[in-house]
Amino acid sequence: MSEEISISTWHHAPLHLFVPNAFYMVTASTLYKQRIFDTPAKLTLLQNTLFEVMEAYGWELQAWALFVNHYHFIARAPEDGTSLKRLIQRLHSQSARLVNEIDRTPGRRVWFQYWDTCLTHEKSYYARLNYVHNNPVKHGLVAVAEQYPFCSAGWFKANAPQDFREKVDSF
Repeated sequence: MSEEISISTWHHAPLHLFVPNAFYMVTASTLYKQRIFDTPAKLTLLQNTLFEVMEAYGWELQAWALFVNHYHFIARAPEDGTSLKRLIQRLHSQSARLVNEIDRTPGRRVWFQYWDTCLTHEKSYYARLNYVHNNPVKHGLVAVAEQYPFCSAGWFKANAPQDFREKVDSF
């Protein structure tokens, strides 16, 4: 199996490893952790933008959790895993423009930065899926993750095979 791996470095940031067809976990926060996505309408806007951008870049979304000042997602890269940076730039620019229209704050900087991790081990993938699904509980927003509408836990429970759900839950 011969896979081409692309490595890029960013000033004052960790090394970014891009592997075609690999799974990535991405986390981003708003500038100064501002509570910008503070209504269901704004979180819906962010969620719809995430879905749209994932589809546009050919990434396969596995899990997501969206909050007032940050988000997490896990997705599988297409053959060109190097599109992650462009995907995030588009997600951030579109969601910032739209939320700034709602808040009547044109030009406001919304997003600070993002962090990505290439999930190279199966156990790490399962643990992070569990983490993302249960993040709304960790933040005290709901008692059961499936109750939070801006995360994939409900979708996962309804659609994933029982044995796979049990495996993820065990992590």
